[in-house]
Amino acid sequence: MSQDPSASSGSVPTYRPVGGHAVLVEFGATIDKRIHDQVVKLDAALKVAPFEGFVEAVPAYSSILVCFDPLVADHRTTEAAIAERLTAEVPEAIGAMREVEVCYDPEFAPDLAAVAEASGLLPEDVISAHLSGDYSVFMYGFAPGYAYLAGVPEAIQQPRKPVPIRGIAAGSVLIAGPQCLVSTLTMPTGWWIIGRSPTKILDAASDERPFLFDVGDAVRFRRISRAEFDARCLA
Repeated sequence: MSQDPSASSGSVPTYRPVGGHAVLVEFGATIDKRIHDQVVKLDAALKVAPFEGFVEAVPAYSSILVCFDPLVADHRTTEAAIAERLTAEVPEAIGAMREVEVCYDPEFAPDLAAVAEASGLLPEDVISAHLSGDYSVFMYGFAPGYAYLAGVPEAIQQPRKPVPIRGIAAGSVLIAGPQCLVSTLTMPTGWWIIGRSPTKILDAASDERPFLFDVGDAVRFRRISRAEFDARCLA
């Protein structure tokens, strides 16, 4: 999925049936905040006024999956209910501001120098650019707590690596293209590792709030020293 600054913010969505229990509502095919704002607005409208048979909605970058109970609703009635909510007035969804600490110590940032070289910058310039990004949570991905953020400054955007690296530590701060995330598990990645965070994104023991972020939240990164990182991990 690419980023397209010229993407229309007023596109009419398309509907795609998914199995016998869901409708995929697509507003576009790019990573664009104006498109994602429409996804967030529909998600909020469904929360405020769920239709009969509504089960859940799963927002993504430019689409939202609306699931229904097939014993109560069907694709046709679900699409009609969605169309009504697209024009309904709903309170503006204002996400929370979340802060994530990040240490750019060389041990935690094995790809920082490579990103700097590819971007024609110094490593400190890459760090400054990363800290200046306007980040927001666009979706949750394939692993628990994997919140995909958009907003990486264009100056440091790099395509994914051709081959993923195994055993990347939880808490790694990763970038690829316009996207950024903080890993929550030890697993492979083809993204660029530019730091590590002690901030707990995933709390598997919490039934009430297992994830730090909600879709639509804003995120800012705050730089900390290695000593601060070690202290946070011991706390």
